[in-house]
Amino acid sequence: MIRIGETTYALDDPATLAALAGAGLLLVVLLLLISAARAAGRSARAVAPLAVQMQHLGQRVQGLSDGQERLAGGLSHVSEAQSQSQSAMLQLMEQRLAEVQEKMNENLHGSARRTARSLGELQERLKVIDSAQENITKLSGDVLSLQDILANKQTRGAFGEIQLTDIVSKALPSDSFTLQATLSNGRRADCLIHLPQPPGPIAIDAKFPLEGYEALRRADTQIERTRAAQALRLSLRKHIRDIAERYILEGETADGALMFLPSEAVYAELHANFPEVVREGFAARVWIVSPTTCMATLNTMRAILKDARMREQAGAIRRELALLHADVERLGARVGNLDRHFGQAAKDIEDIKISADKAGKRARRLDNFDFEEMPEAPDPAPRPLVLRRRNESPS
Repeated sequence: MIRIGETTYALDDPATLAALAGAGLLLVVLLLLISAARAAGRSARAVAPLAVQMQHLGQRVQGLSDGQERLAGGLSHVSEAQSQSQSAMLQLMEQRLAEVQEKMNENLHGSARRTARSLGELQERLKVIDSAQENITKLSGDVLSLQDILANKQTRGAFGEIQLTDIVSKALPSDSFTLQATLSNGRRADCLIHLPQPPGPIAIDAKFPLEGYEALRRADTQIERTRAAQALRLSLRKHIRDIAERYILEGETADGALMFLPSEAVYAELHANFPEVVREGFAARVWIVSPTTCMATLNTMRAILKDARMREQAGAIRRELALLHADVERLGARVGNLDRHFGQAAKDIEDIKISADKAGKRARRLDNFDFEEMPEAPDPAPRPLVLRRRNESPS
């Protein structure tokens, strides 16, 4: 018998047995459920790290998949870029080849043009050479004719006079020299330069000792050279003596004269190998000049003439300066008068502006019918207007 509370149950009762059996079965089920729950918890705790690892593995697999996709995209991009670069390289090479071919064609055409131009220039130069050859042939004929001219003393003297005339005409004013001037002793100088006193007029005479110079140049032996040098020395000394006696006149000309040698070669030979003749010329106050040194000497004379003329004009210049000074003073006085007139005119304009202002105020009062007395401002005393003629100076 089993007593539960106030209720008593018999063990031999089938209902009780069934109830007990059901209760036992329920207890067993509960125990199994608890055991299963505990096993499930342990199983879940055991499986959790594996799930995490599986999750990580899945993420890695996903990353590998994404990387594979990116790698595939990169490989595709690299392939496209390589293809584009290859095509660009091919285009560039084609352009380069076209440019090189074009430059080669231009160079070939340019070389052909330059060759043709060079041939043309060569032809022109050949023409110039032919013309020069003709000129040389003509010049050789002229030289032969010049030699014929210089072989005669009279024509040689005329040649020196013409050269002297040309040099003097280029260096000096036309009124400062006289050609073929006759002196008081009846001698005629090739040129007379009118220098002021001192030194006075100076004569220039042209001499051309060509025979002695040519004999000296043609001499082959020492004896011939000595004879030719002696002949040239005697000729030059005679010319120096003649010029000193004929063209240096006391009180009429300067105390010196010039001997003009129309050949630079003769002049150089004289100064190189005949210095004693040059010193004798200095002692006789005869200065030997060549075309070059004659031009330099004449330029110095031109400066002397210019200075003398400036001294002659000094008095006229001083008179002109005095007149200019008087004109400047007169101009200053007239400017002062004009300044006073402008000041007076400015004062008159100011008075006119005051009167016009008063007239305007009166007109506005009349327009507004305002007849009240208005303080009067004294008008400036009128000034007489003085009109002067243009040539009349102020008093």
